[in-house]
Amino acid sequence: MSTIFALGSGTPPAGVALIRLSGPAAGPTLKALTNRPLPAPRHTSLRRLHDPRTGTLLDTALTLWFPAPASFTGEDCVELHLHGSPAVVAGVLDALSAMPGLHPAEAGEFTRRAFLNGRIDLTQAEALSDLIVAETAAQRDQALTNASGRLRAKAESWRHHLLTLLADAEADLDFAEEEADVAAGLATVRHRVAPLLAELDSALASADSGARVRDGLTIAVIGPPNAGKSSLVNALAARDVAIVTPHAGTTRDIIEVPLNLGGVPAIVLDTAGLRDSTDPVEAEGIARARARAASADLILLLGEESIDVPGSVLKIRNKIDLSEERPGDHGSHVALSATTGAGLDSLLDRLIAWARAQMPPGEPALVTHARHVHWLSTAREDLRAAQRQPDPVLRAESLRLAVRALGRLTGAVDAEAVLDQIFSRFCIGK
Repeated sequence: MSTIFALGSGTPPAGVALIRLSGPAAGPTLKALTNRPLPAPRHTSLRRLHDPRTGTLLDTALTLWFPAPASFTGEDCVELHLHGSPAVVAGVLDALSAMPGLHPAEAGEFTRRAFLNGRIDLTQAEALSDLIVAETAAQRDQALTNASGRLRAKAESWRHHLLTLLADAEADLDFAEEEADVAAGLATVRHRVAPLLAELDSALASADSGARVRDGLTIAVIGPPNAGKSSLVNALAARDVAIVTPHAGTTRDIIEVPLNLGGVPAIVLDTAGLRDSTDPVEAEGIARARARAASADLILLLGEESIDVPGSVLKIRNKIDLSEERPGDHGSHVALSATTGAGLDSLLDRLIAWARAQMPPGEPALVTHARHVHWLSTAREDLRAAQRQPDPVLRAESLRLAVRALGRLTGAVDAEAVLDQIFSRFCIGK
């Protein structure tokens, strides 16, 4: 196994930069850079770093040594905490590139090695990927929960339970000669599988809220042309993300803007004005606007109240700076001016309360990815088949398939097919 290195912090300049190494040459590399013995494991040590080729002083850095297997990747690891100037970082990376047995890490390679060395499973790797891009407290909490191994522990307990049941079912095959024995075996499987099915049902029930936290709630802003939809989206985003003009039909395609609603992630959609149009491009934008509104979690309806839209609707009366209406939340609607900002706080308060109500109380969701749903659903269907199957051989096969599905969830079985897909989402140095 080669030794990899990468900048694990943001692009310089910065106050501090972190360079990570993992692999068998990590320790010798640290000794070569410092010309000193390795520091005590997991203790910071202030060392001067020199380019081994020339002896040039590169920086004075805090160094950390993590001998295998007690490291993130399960391999020998080194961390170099440097001054975060571009020159310092470039000098150290250049020195590392010239050392034998070292090469720059690819995206997600540190986490991939942690998986391959048994330090984490696939569900924890996915949670770490989610944590890297988390923008809200809800996303952070959900990612941290699964990164700690909660889904892994659940899946392994289910798999262990099924392996025990499978072993008993296969042992019974040698004795299931009488009809009474076959009936008793089926009754036993039904009894022992029932509580596991209930747990799988409960886990899968959390999938919708898990996806909502990870991907964000969707809020579609719709209405006729020139109702102020783009102005409202810009006001909610606190920056100019949508073009605003007095001409109808300016917005043709859907613009997506992320929002943090009191710790709950949301995506606000600016859509084309709803009207009859002979322009094929504008007509396509209007069709897309109606389709996205139909699937949105909430619709902010501006302008004409006669527009027929499905789903949950919050009516917005915009441009109150041109009328006598008082800004604020009036229950049936929110009155505001996207231009002056009057009443915008009332709308945000209403949206935050709505967003928090969409999140179920208690622990973060256990199931957060479509891949989780697929393999848990597969295991559930295999277990239901085992409960219905009178033939003891086929019943044992259904149990075996359920065990396999849970193994694929965690990566204990046939993980190679999904490794590239999962780890390609990581940044360099993670």
